[in-house]
Amino acid sequence: MFSIYKKELQSFFFTPFAYALIALFMLLFTYTIGALIGDMDSSRLTFSYAEVFYNAILYFIFLIPILTMRTFPDERKFGTEVLLMTSPVSVLKIVLAKFLANATVFLCMLAGSAVFPIITAFKGEVVMSQLLCAYLGFFLWGLMYITLGMFISSFTESAIIAAILGELAMFLFLFIDNFSGIAFFSQYPKLQSVLYSFAAQPRFGYFSQGFIRLSDIVFFVSAIIVLLSWTYISIEKRRWKRG
Repeated sequence: MFSIYKKELQSFFFTPFAYALIALFMLLFTYTIGALIGDMDSSRLTFSYAEVFYNAILYFIFLIPILTMRTFPDERKFGTEVLLMTSPVSVLKIVLAKFLANATVFLCMLAGSAVFPIITAFKGEVVMSQLLCAYLGFFLWGLMYITLGMFISSFTESAIIAAILGELAMFLFLFIDNFSGIAFFSQYPKLQSVLYSFAAQPRFGYFSQGFIRLSDIVFFVSAIIVLLSWTYISIEKRRWKRG
């Protein structure tokens, strides 16, 4: 498992791919903070990072599919899928290794953004409890999106198609609470309730306000486990088809 994890990290960091993705994330994160500071009336830099992370999520759904789109299609493109599937490593370990590699790149993004709260603390005030909760919620949300992107990439041989489908799926999940509030679903309260139960944005709202609820953690962790399980089933099915 570690050898596959190492290979995946090398495919990210031995090429400009990971650095370009992290740089783009930092650029957008910096722009968001700069815009918030520019709108402040006071010279004292005291503001909530909740709004920063909310804005980050909007462009994050465009970055995560780019991160995960090559997870399985590249194995098929370069002809390494057969070697991978016939290796003594189980499919579960393959899926977990790729997930951990993607999560590592994501962690590097978050680590880079931590410089802004540090700078803010020197010139203003940072509510650490709220900041840490916001980071935790954003991390869990990002992991959920990563597993969703991996699951979608397990179905296609094209990284571009995987990215496009990933964008659509993540956009749907991001605004599912808004969709559940439209007039059509309001006519069916039970359906509306079911749709709203899948909404991640309201759950992240509690994290961003400095609250950690067990139900929200269970939601994200359960979604991650379910999507990883579906990815495992998808790859295992493909493995059996190959004989």
